[in-house]
Amino acid sequence: MIAAASGEVLSFPILSALVILPLIGSIVVALLGKSRPEWIKLGALTSSVTTGALSLWLLGAFKSGEAGFQFVSQHLWISQWGISWHLGVDGISLFLVVLTGILFPLVIVGIDPHHNETSYFAWMLLLQAGVMGSFLALDLFLFFVMFEIVLVPMYFLIGGWGYDQRVYAATKFFLYTMAGSAFMLVGIIATVSLAQRDLGVVTFDLVRIAEGASFSTNAARWLFVSFAIAFAVKVPLFPFHTWLPDAHTQAPTGGSVILAGVLLKMGTYGFLRFGVYLFPEAAMWARPVLFTLAVIGIIYGAIAATMQRDLKRLVAYSSVAHLGFIVLGTFALTSQAVTGAVIQMVSHGVSTGALFLLVGMIYERRHTREIAELRGIQHVAPIFAGVFTVVMLSSVGLPGLNGFVGEFLILIGSFGPARWWTVVATVGVVLAALYLLWAYQRVFHGEPDEANSTFKELTLKEGLLMSVFVAIIVATGIYPKPILDRIEPSVKSFIEHVEGQTK
Repeated sequence: MIAAASGEVLSFPILSALVILPLIGSIVVALLGKSRPEWIKLGALTSSVTTGALSLWLLGAFKSGEAGFQFVSQHLWISQWGISWHLGVDGISLFLVVLTGILFPLVIVGIDPHHNETSYFAWMLLLQAGVMGSFLALDLFLFFVMFEIVLVPMYFLIGGWGYDQRVYAATKFFLYTMAGSAFMLVGIIATVSLAQRDLGVVTFDLVRIAEGASFSTNAARWLFVSFAIAFAVKVPLFPFHTWLPDAHTQAPTGGSVILAGVLLKMGTYGFLRFGVYLFPEAAMWARPVLFTLAVIGIIYGAIAATMQRDLKRLVAYSSVAHLGFIVLGTFALTSQAVTGAVIQMVSHGVSTGALFLLVGMIYERRHTREIAELRGIQHVAPIFAGVFTVVMLSSVGLPGLNGFVGEFLILIGSFGPARWWTVVATVGVVLAALYLLWAYQRVFHGEPDEANSTFKELTLKEGLLMSVFVAIIVATGIYPKPILDRIEPSVKSFIEHVEGQTK
């Protein structure tokens, strides 16, 4: 049984279903592969589409004026340790859940793994379950389990379906993120142990600890650092970013879309939900360092992207820059900046996910991603070029498209508490236009040579797939009010909590 925002009780455990359905689908697909291989993709798509439909239903049923967690589901799991299956969604997590629900079926229907479909789709569904659980978990132990689960399928997706240096990239990704998570595990255990003194019981409940426990200044700062290391690696924040370009470049197209779309957001979301919410004073104390690292990431990522010869690697470095803006907005800790950070998490997932899809289509047609070998594509595939233009401009932050909304709110909201950092970060906006427009000019302008003269136009299937991304990009950019109405109450409550704890 779960309680909805208005107080009525619903018999269907919607949040649990969002986690369990893809998990069951993963098991079913693995079993189908042995007996009915022709049903593999149908089984994977059925599970993922059903999960996506439930996420859209959740969006429609969500009460926009409510600040607290809605559709809460809590069941005791390990009683002696105070661990529970505790799920909830608010305005901060809602659109990340919806993005996860939409992105996975699009990847499954739109991208052919080329070999070993059974394992590919089974890992993809397990990945969806882990990501959903991470965005919905309100129990520290449950969050850690979900946070770690995603490493396994992503490791195998990169290592099994990636490109030439896939094993190196997969291993590097796994080791970096596992090392960061080890710090968080220690921090979780220490947090629960210290909170027991105030609460009188052992509990991993996030809300109960954040609202009812108090930590000494030094203890809170050490605990915050332990969480922050894990999230900084996952974002990734400079200088923990070096695994990302390799992982993106070597991952299959589907892996890159999911990695950019939702996996990296587990780091930025983790900073908000588990770092700042649990330790507000420590977050305020650490702000100068995090501002500095975020701005370095923005400038460094943009410069590195400008210098790339591989189109996919260019998009990978652009993620380092864009995620720096999200971290800047998160730790500005103003209502505008945090709201912008939440919107930018979703916008980046849509825009960069679409860019990786388009780059994957280019590779399928030309079997290269080298910018020097691609030119004149708009002459032979104008629709493809037009779609790429819209997605690219959304990533640049053109007004009227989704990338502008979050970026503008972040810069406006961050200017007060982080004035000079914001001024420097604004240079990153200009550099983003430089590297993306220059890349577009080299790939799509000019006269196509013999190799590019046969570049195929978007197929009907590809066009329908990309139309979903373009529709979201345009609708969010033109009319973001429905999104803001659902995010702002939770953000304001979050800011009030932080200010109340730091006075």
